[in-house]
Amino acid sequence: MRDALKAVVRAMATIVVAPALLSYCVKRLAIGPDRALEGSTQALAWLPGVPGTYLRGAFLARVLASFDRTASVHYGTILSQAGARIDANVYVGPDCHLGLVHLQRDVLIASGVQIPSGPDTHGTERVDIPIREQPGRLRMVTIGEGSWVGSGAIVLADVGRHAVVAAGSVVTKPVPDYAIAAGVPARVIRDRRSGD
Repeated sequence: MRDALKAVVRAMATIVVAPALLSYCVKRLAIGPDRALEGSTQALAWLPGVPGTYLRGAFLARVLASFDRTASVHYGTILSQAGARIDANVYVGPDCHLGLVHLQRDVLIASGVQIPSGPDTHGTERVDIPIREQPGRLRMVTIGEGSWVGSGAIVLADVGRHAVVAAGSVVTKPVPDYAIAAGVPARVIRDRRSGD
């Protein structure tokens, strides 16, 4: 019964976001999918509560590279890359910014987390032209299955499976499977399997 009710709510949410989907399709033709996505998710980000979560899910399921129907993206979160992938049972808390990411199954992203598209989103090599005019290099940042990223963390590199990134950490190098990483820059402080 519960699954059937959720299916009905998802279908209704799709109908409600149809104008936003149409607007996205028009903007995508004019300004490209990534800029269109960012603007659309900014508009949808401010819908509160459970209804907002369902409406964002209905929209994202049709515009991202993949978005599982069991995932939830909460209030104030903005996505900027249409190539993003969000798998089953993922929770993205309020006020996050997600770029080119792959959030694998059962990932938990706390509030205020930023995961841009890697460490080189802006070019900085040349000093004779402004940084804003230099091309960056976007890359997919993967957060492994079952991992948890704490509030306010900034993640610029991959995080392994079943890992924990402490609140406020800045991940600049890959975090291994089952590691607990903390600090600025983040470093591994222990393995979750060690029992310490």
